[in-house]
Amino acid sequence: MSRKVTHLLGIAGVDASESPAAIKWARRLEWPVLIVALWIPIQWYLEETSAVTLTTARWLDWAIWLVFLFETTLLSTLVRDKKHYLLSNWMNLVIIMAGIPMEWTYTPLIGALRNLRLLLMMFLLLRLSHRIRSYLARGQLGIMLLITGIVIVLAGIIISRLDPSIGSIWDGMWYAWVTISHTGYGDIVPKTTSARFFGGILILLGVVLVTVFTANLSAFLIGSSSDDDDQDTRKSSQESEVTLQDVMKRLDRIERMLQDQKK
Repeated sequence: MSRKVTHLLGIAGVDASESPAAIKWARRLEWPVLIVALWIPIQWYLEETSAVTLTTARWLDWAIWLVFLFETTLLSTLVRDKKHYLLSNWMNLVIIMAGIPMEWTYTPLIGALRNLRLLLMMFLLLRLSHRIRSYLARGQLGIMLLITGIVIVLAGIIISRLDPSIGSIWDGMWYAWVTISHTGYGDIVPKTTSARFFGGILILLGVVLVTVFTANLSAFLIGSSSDDDDQDTRKSSQESEVTLQDVMKRLDRIERMLQDQKK
């Protein structure tokens, strides 16, 4: 994603030209922010199914809000150009101002605000997309499988609540799997508008994941073949070295025998 787009969306992060301390802390805070992004749909599901009490949910909301407050306060203190940082990360300010859990208690739009947290999750993942791409670009098949598994689980959680006809999380995960893999059995079809919209996002996401997965699988197989070739080459080299040493020993013996005959 280009810098212009990230600036426009307010998720630019810390510029590479900023102070070393700001860059270091921005990287340190990437994992906590990623954990928050992954936790948001889980908490949303727990609240929708009344699996957690209202008090517990509010404490969790405060914890999420404090993470954003701490990150924005710390980084805006460490960067040299504070105005530029705040303008290019205006989404953080919106989250902090509009996401105070205390406000949710007194607004009639509490249901809509809770659902907007899914949109917040998308913004967080977009903000960390450069880091995710760097992991995927390493050609490590294990990381790719882990990311795909996390996407399927989270998508299953979300779709199972967006469309009551899907039923359980397991059905939602099955729908997410066949949608992302572009299999499309048709045994589970979303009926609500929000679920269909989310299904469209999964189709686009599936194109990316399948492409990257294919590339990583090819790199893994080619790498394994290269390793086998390297082992064969090393083995042949060792055998050649042993043969050469044996020939040198025989030549030494012949030379000594010739010298003895001359004497």
